[in-house]
Amino acid sequence: MKTLSVMLLVALVGFPQMSRGSSKRDQKGAPEPAGGQPPSEYVIGPTDVLDVSVWKEPDISRTVTVRPDGKISLPLVGELEASGKTPVELQGIISQKLQRYIDTPEVTVLMHDVKSGAVAIFGKVAKPGSYPLNHQMTVLDVIAAAGGFKDYAKLTQIYVLRINPDGSTVRFKFNFKEVIKGRDLSQNITLLPRDTVYVP
Repeated sequence: MKTLSVMLLVALVGFPQMSRGSSKRDQKGAPEPAGGQPPSEYVIGPTDVLDVSVWKEPDISRTVTVRPDGKISLPLVGELEASGKTPVELQGIISQKLQRYIDTPEVTVLMHDVKSGAVAIFGKVAKPGSYPLNHQMTVLDVIAAAGGFKDYAKLTQIYVLRINPDGSTVRFKFNFKEVIKGRDLSQNITLLPRDTVYVP
């Protein structure tokens, strides 16, 4: 009989498409963005590094780090609050401020390095704890990072607990046995900062 660690290895090797989730919008979790970016709902936090690009304005475009006070500084724009906003929201704010100087500015904000986010995994895994969310991470990814399951883990009863910005919580089920068999792959959701995976 294969050990649970071997089962996990087989899952990750045998189903490579699951390591980044579904390419379509997941009705149960976060949408899966392209190009290695975090989910579109990702909320910027202190120490995150952003690529701010203004079309045809190389003197304004630059890579900036969100300071501990949550702010960034840009030419013409000055200081503005970045923490607590999504990249798309920040794009709109920068664009609005630049309209005083540039006709129809085209601004793009991309995550250069995600440092503020972290996810946690607890329960019957080899290495429970908190893991930095420095790239797109799915439920299978964090299980692998935690070293797989311990004996007697209930693989059909795993769940993800998510805290929404308004303080409410939502729970997503994750049936490991279904996922490694290629069934209902939408359970392998892209994780967001502060998500907690629990393996009973």
